[in-house]
Amino acid sequence: MSKSLEATAPNCEPASSRRSFLKGLGCAAASVASLPLVSGALSKVQAAEFNWVSSLDTTVLARKSRSLSLRQFAANVQYGLRISAQTPNQDERLYQGKIANFAKGLPHNSLGEVDITAYNRLLTAINSGRPADYEAIPMGGSVKLANPQAALAFQLEGGDSHSFAAPQFPALASEELAGEMTEMYWHALALDVPFSQYGLEPQTAAAINDLKRFKNYYNVNASTLFRAGLPGDATGALLSQFLWRDVPCGPYTLQQRYKVPVAGDVHMTNYDQWLAIQRGAAATMAANFDSTPRYMRNAHDLAEWVHKDFTFQSFQHAALILMGMNAQRDNHPYSNSTSQAGFITFGGAHILDLVSRAAYAALKAAWYQKWQVHRTLRPEVLAGRVHNHIRGAASYPLHSMLLNSSGAQQVFSRYGTYLLPQAYPEGSPTHPSYPSGHATIAGACATVLKAFFNESFVMTNNVVASDDGLNLLPYNTSALTVGGEINKLAGNIALGRDYAGVHYRQDAIQGILLGEKVALNLLSEAKLLLNEGNIPFTLTRFSGQTVSF
Repeated sequence: MSKSLEATAPNCEPASSRRSFLKGLGCAAASVASLPLVSGALSKVQAAEFNWVSSLDTTVLARKSRSLSLRQFAANVQYGLRISAQTPNQDERLYQGKIANFAKGLPHNSLGEVDITAYNRLLTAINSGRPADYEAIPMGGSVKLANPQAALAFQLEGGDSHSFAAPQFPALASEELAGEMTEMYWHALALDVPFSQYGLEPQTAAAINDLKRFKNYYNVNASTLFRAGLPGDATGALLSQFLWRDVPCGPYTLQQRYKVPVAGDVHMTNYDQWLAIQRGAAATMAANFDSTPRYMRNAHDLAEWVHKDFTFQSFQHAALILMGMNAQRDNHPYSNSTSQAGFITFGGAHILDLVSRAAYAALKAAWYQKWQVHRTLRPEVLAGRVHNHIRGAASYPLHSMLLNSSGAQQVFSRYGTYLLPQAYPEGSPTHPSYPSGHATIAGACATVLKAFFNESFVMTNNVVASDDGLNLLPYNTSALTVGGEINKLAGNIALGRDYAGVHYRQDAIQGILLGEKVALNLLSEAKLLLNEGNIPFTLTRFSGQTVSF
């Protein structure tokens, strides 16, 4: 992806050379000037337009030509990029009952299996793209599908949403998915354990021992449990500083104490309730909240944050905190200027704008993968398959390591079913699981922040929440860097949805990586519009690779 805009348009020099690119703008302007007029007499509107353009200063005309050339060049580069192959797994074709695919809100039988006629109508709409076909999808209740047509929206800034890909999701019968579902059970069991106690108390110690049985979790330990595994995110507390520190918000300061659920408040452990929600019924139970606002100190608190946050909120907060500590990169064009300062470009307006634009582009890419490619079932539905299989109501191709996991058995012991306890009364949203929208936003926004801020900047005055969430305590155990805490924030926001029971780890990790691709492409194109010169963006990717573009 670091080469995303290094392709060459026909008869053009590489896009990575902005100076060469700008030299070529004249030929495009000449092409525009040579376009023939529409035959026949000019209309009054056309004549007025012609007279207005003719009266313009030549500098303005040159500017218009350069603007047109920029648009054409960026479009040609994007058009010339290789389109990634889309590789859904074969479960949708393999199982006639669509038992491995998303169908929440459609009619279901008593086992929570979708009505095939309704599912086929969903596929008809997905394949045709016609709004009328979406309106014809039979629904099982009052809850609506979450914006499936957004998967078909175009993205004209940076790469189009359909030009990116996410890897194949693990098959229903695989050990890989069994491990991820077992982790989901442990998320639910450990919701109220303080982050500081992971591995030190019985619940998370048992989680570590159970997960170690799976190939994809063989190296899990107390310092990596329920973390994303991104560069730097294993240093320090599990939660990023950007979710604890005060946020400077213009004329006021936001203290990050929030309304949090009471301990033990989980939902959808009753089979009839679970089935009704799969069929599209609205949740009848409400969440119970603590009367005292608290700093986030456990998975339950973080799950509620990513329940109510707006799309890029935590990354907007991070940008404001970073600007407040003057952590911008040293190589931006105004860092050593004696006469200028950045604002609209290379300043707060630039950073905040790109954070929001990257988030929006990332969501389009995620929605395309969700609806048009993978259509993966949610964890709450997979848990329903486990429940019905173990009790003998149905037979599903589930891995024995999942069925025999200590996590599944402990959930049954606590709640009387194998259903996955949900942090939200309504369970998951009504769109497919893979990849996570929150995670894709997180990957994109974190990439933007790393492009503008000094990743090696060592943060001071660090804090950690007390186990009751009432206070922030000083943290001095390890040196925390901007880059590590940005990565940690991306992992927190992505896995926070896993803690809630609505996403798998694969949704989170691949969503983060998809968002990174979207943002790198967007940033590369956005540089073409600047006057300051070819100022490189340098950052560390989630793979640990340093890129400069």
